[in-house]
Amino acid sequence: MNTPDSLLKKGRDFLARQLRHLITVNKSDRPWEMPVAAALSMGLPLLVGCGFGHLEYGLVSSLGGMVFLNLPETPLHHRMVQIIACSFAMTASYALGAFSHLVPPAMMLVLTFVAILVTMLCRFYRVGPPAGLFFVMAATIGAYSPIHAWEDLPLRVGLITLGCVVASLVAFFYSLVILRRRAPHPIEPLPKANFDYVVFESIVIGVFVGVSLLLAQLLRLNNAYWVPVSCLVVLQGMSLKAMWEKQFHRILGTCAGLLVAWALLTLPFNPWLISLTMMVISFIVELLVVRHYGVAAMFITPLTILLADAAKLDPNAVGPLIEARFYDTVLGCLTGFAGGACLHSERFRAVVGGWLRRLLLGGLWEQESQETPPTH
Repeated sequence: MNTPDSLLKKGRDFLARQLRHLITVNKSDRPWEMPVAAALSMGLPLLVGCGFGHLEYGLVSSLGGMVFLNLPETPLHHRMVQIIACSFAMTASYALGAFSHLVPPAMMLVLTFVAILVTMLCRFYRVGPPAGLFFVMAATIGAYSPIHAWEDLPLRVGLITLGCVVASLVAFFYSLVILRRRAPHPIEPLPKANFDYVVFESIVIGVFVGVSLLLAQLLRLNNAYWVPVSCLVVLQGMSLKAMWEKQFHRILGTCAGLLVAWALLTLPFNPWLISLTMMVISFIVELLVVRHYGVAAMFITPLTILLADAAKLDPNAVGPLIEARFYDTVLGCLTGFAGGACLHSERFRAVVGGWLRRLLLGGLWEQESQETPPTH
């Protein structure tokens, strides 16, 4: 029986564990050239856009530049195949999201489809972090882009494709430099596909990402592109404990990041300064994210706000924008944690997983090994 003293002790122990985890800085062997290359992949399209007097075009292309973050640490030929495949996925995700902007009733269904498909592909091909995160982000930002007519769609898709081309070129030259100093990781053979890991969990994750957007729409949240992304970030945790810690870190980091964003957005920005600021923040994020996610989230928040809203930023509406992004993050994290609880419920997996297996495969799927897939 739990006495008040034992409950108090458990509460103190829980808070102590969270505090230790919060102040723990992980070691990393990530070379400094990698954050520099990531900043160039995002920043070069921005600088070109500023040079032509169209920051809004540069922002769309810089979103494609984020595909650089999916570059593996394998030999050169494998790196380039994966970055090109991811570039196609990034372009397709943005195109589908932009399409849903022109057909609003389809927005939730399109985003659910994108989240399911990219999660399945990333799990089947064992694509490491950030896995499908930026593909879903591209779809959600595309869904809330200022596209007013069908004629605007090819231009927008072309812009993000050019950003992916820039990222692929940066990835090629970065790989030439880094592979002279570091031996590549071996290409691991793909293990046998596991239905629960590849299909069942991907469908559950995609459905909850779609539900998070539906909740945002029902609550009439304005430009709620960050709700599905926050939901997916939490769902990518490999255990319920990891999901809770990522949710806890994300909310705390976002609160601090909103203060950083508020300070930045009150400055007298011009397009060139916005571009340089985003490059510096991108460098800081990639330097910190492998060491401490909560601290990195402080800079991820202003980076995403600038990426999605810099072209139409109103200096007089900074307060409402910051408040909206906070509500987006909280709603997305709570929905993601609910999805994680379902994924880690044995009863849910037995009932829903069995039903999906019968529905999709009619019992033809061979019984796979129940070993836990390797984490990334």
